Amino acid sequence: MNIVDLKHAQAGYVNTPLEYMPALTRELGGGPLYIKRDDLTGLALGGNKARKLNYIVQYALDNGYTALMTFGGVQTNHGRLTAAAAIRFGLKPILVLKGARPERLSGNLLLDRLMGSDIYFVDSSALDALPEEEREAAKSRHLEECAARIIAEYEARGDRVLSIPVGGQTVIGSAGYVQAIPEIMRQMEEQSIQARYLVVGYGSTGTFAGLWAGAKYYHAPFEVIGIPIEPDYRPREETAAFINELSAFFDMGFTCSAGDLRLECGPAETPYGGVGYNEPDPVTQRHIELLARTEAIFADPCYTGKVLHGFTDLARRGMLPGGAILMHTGGAPGLWSQEHLDPMQELFWSDETADRVHVMKA
Repeated sequence: MNIVDLKHAQAGYVNTPLEYMPALTRELGGGPLYIKRDDLTGLALGGNKARKLNYIVQYALDNGYTALMTFGGVQTNHGRLTAAAAIRFGLKPILVLKGARPERLSGNLLLDRLMGSDIYFVDSSALDALPEEEREAAKSRHLEECAARIIAEYEARGDRVLSIPVGGQTVIGSAGYVQAIPEIMRQMEEQSIQARYLVVGYGSTGTFAGLWAGAKYYHAPFEVIGIPIEPDYRPREETAAFINELSAFFDMGFTCSAGDLRLECGPAETPYGGVGYNEPDPVTQRHIELLARTEAIFADPCYTGKVLHGFTDLARRGMLPGGAILMHTGGAPGLWSQEHLDPMQELFWSDETADRVHVMKA
């Protein structure tokens, strides 16, 4: 199958803006810095998963599915966008979230509820007492068993459920980011942009893999750099294997090895991925503030905030010569999740002088 001929639905917009960041460029020095605004894909407040869902939804419609089910953390951006895509095309949205049900509704969960998603919390905390070598396997089995029961319940009522992995990491979904490359190259040509690097988050890796494969296939003039969004990131070997699967499926004609993939993790004392997946940390929060203060663009604390940390550090150290593009993958509702709102009170709302907050009483 040739990837150019692959049909897709229109769950979210493509042709998102590619913008110069003059203030951030001045602040950091070095080559010109740009941002690809995939936070503006339009679907349910936007985000990168919309590109993947364009292809996944088309596959679901072509094959008679009536419901989309996906997985993620309690505040998953991918889950929000999957629910939105399902609704837009008359499919049932089902979210299977790893963790306990929060006491307060906030962030993405509020949006999920507003859209009428069916939400299942898979609480595996009882397995935390197991030895470390057994714990993750037991939690994975529990999640798989819960997912199988959920699918069986829907199919008993006549539905056909398409199960979508975390982050939409499927060959079909990653086609959305292979095809983002000619869009970026066209915008670079139209705007006379010179950039030697495209910097993107490295999480479930479907976005990174699609961009890397697309850059290889379309002979892009830039190198794709991945910034892990957590310290315990997916091994390069697994991502290379997925890229090879993508290449074989779409007859792209290349192979990838782990050594071909460039990841930048940052210094040991302050890794770009912070302290853990979606865990608040003040370094990420200060980089979110930097982008807002210089360009009035908001980054999320789970993904783009961490990529921004890597992007700005590499730029400051002169490691992005010749210009670079930051891929903004969305996720701003995470700023209003309870787990991030609470620690940001101390950082941004505790000192009237430092926070430039003035109270003028009668």
